[in-house]
Amino acid sequence: MLNQGIGSWPARRARKTPRRTAIVHEDTHLTYRDLHERVLRLAHALRALGVARGDRVAYLGPNHPSFLETLFATGVLGAVFVPLNTRLAAPELAYNLSDSGSTVLVHAAGHAGTAAAAGAEAPALHRITLGPAAEDALGYEELLAGAPADPLDEPVGPDEPCMIMYTSGTTGRPKGAVLSHANITWNSVNVLVDTDLAGDEVTLVVAPLFHTAGLNMTCLPTLLKGGRVVLHGAFDAGHVLEAVAAHRVTYMFGVPTMYDAMAAHPRWRDADLSSLRSVSCGGAPVPARTIETYLARGLAFSQGYGMTEASPGVLFLDREEATAKAGSAGVPHFFTDTRVTAPDGGPAAPGEKGEILVRGPNVMSGYWGRPADTAAAFTEDGWLRTGDVARTDEDGYAYIVDRVKDMFVSGGENVYPAEVEDALLGHPAVRECAVIGVPDAVWGEVGHAVVVLEPGADAGADGAEILGRLHGRLAKYKIPRTVAFVDALPRTASGKIVKSAVRRAHAPGSRP
Repeated sequence: MLNQGIGSWPARRARKTPRRTAIVHEDTHLTYRDLHERVLRLAHALRALGVARGDRVAYLGPNHPSFLETLFATGVLGAVFVPLNTRLAAPELAYNLSDSGSTVLVHAAGHAGTAAAAGAEAPALHRITLGPAAEDALGYEELLAGAPADPLDEPVGPDEPCMIMYTSGTTGRPKGAVLSHANITWNSVNVLVDTDLAGDEVTLVVAPLFHTAGLNMTCLPTLLKGGRVVLHGAFDAGHVLEAVAAHRVTYMFGVPTMYDAMAAHPRWRDADLSSLRSVSCGGAPVPARTIETYLARGLAFSQGYGMTEASPGVLFLDREEATAKAGSAGVPHFFTDTRVTAPDGGPAAPGEKGEILVRGPNVMSGYWGRPADTAAAFTEDGWLRTGDVARTDEDGYAYIVDRVKDMFVSGGENVYPAEVEDALLGHPAVRECAVIGVPDAVWGEVGHAVVVLEPGADAGADGAEILGRLHGRLAKYKIPRTVAFVDALPRTASGKIVKSAVRRAHAPGSRP
């Protein structure tokens, strides 16, 4: 085949295992032959709309077969896929569409209003809805029904862009990490090697596909191997427990809050989990109590550390070491390398803290349209700066201990305070503000806003009016849960807010 990218995967799988089930979603069961035909039809339909090599095609919606069909069809044409976070507000989505220059937006019917609002400033944007065709949107199934399934084999090289995945930035605007076909492929190979996925794998995907872990750490490696992917549009602990038994699920991924919710569900004690061979966790370290709860059911976690810019696998802790190396993020994935650098730029000794750097064929080529940010993200000798601080033990296992940046993780979602602070400063009563992450029993961390009001302004005792202004502008998980009012924020001599001092004053016991 001329196509060496992931757009060729359905065709390659269809010729090897055409009758195997590839995707299950509710009552829909697609074989690899079915998937290949639908991908070809969609590719022809997109080409008829003018999509060509290098053009961007966006997708907005929960986990659904059409997400994967759009990804593969885009890859068939040598175009670039842009998955959008369904939790973002319309202005945030509009920015992603504009920044990427997307010419087509495929969206779920339930997101039609948000899609229309986000695309309002892009009159040339073609919208395709999974529901019935409308005056302002083409119908997805109608397009496929009217398109041919003739073979397509465009020459697509492994180093060409495959997708742009947006990651929130510390400057208040998200950046699009450009992941090549090779990046995605090598990350999948790392997963296959390190987690021993098999051809008879049945993978339950409840983490959102628009996040790199849900897509690249579970779904795509399974499809590459020829296994079966069971898609759920949203996480529900009871439904997950039922699905594991009903589909004989062998592998699944989640964040700690998901696994805790499953263990707290009334069906947990009697749930049939006998089919599970591997449970994988990411987004945050797995608490010891969670590890112990699952070990009692005969299940050990494989866990790791990653970032969108690395497709995302960086470190991986095998389930055999989950207890002995509790709290560790593991060692580098098979074809990936890491190093920890001390403040002077030299290698950090075991036990010494330093920034973790990563290099490998899974690391992005750069940020979309941001050469300066791309240059700043890499060292002179080509290592990606993660912005996270780690230490290693004598065996080489890495422990993430702090963040160079102020980002915190809430329920598996990265929250960057600068973006939230920028939104808060749009309120006429807010003069200055700082947002920090504070511990939360359910979500790991949630936002806490420390606010200086304009002279004479009154925002109420609890700041509900200020936070209310953020609804519709920011995703809900980004909106702080609480507000504290102060007369002034601690600053350096150069005028920068000292976040460590804010944390000491308002979140004692959290990271410095």
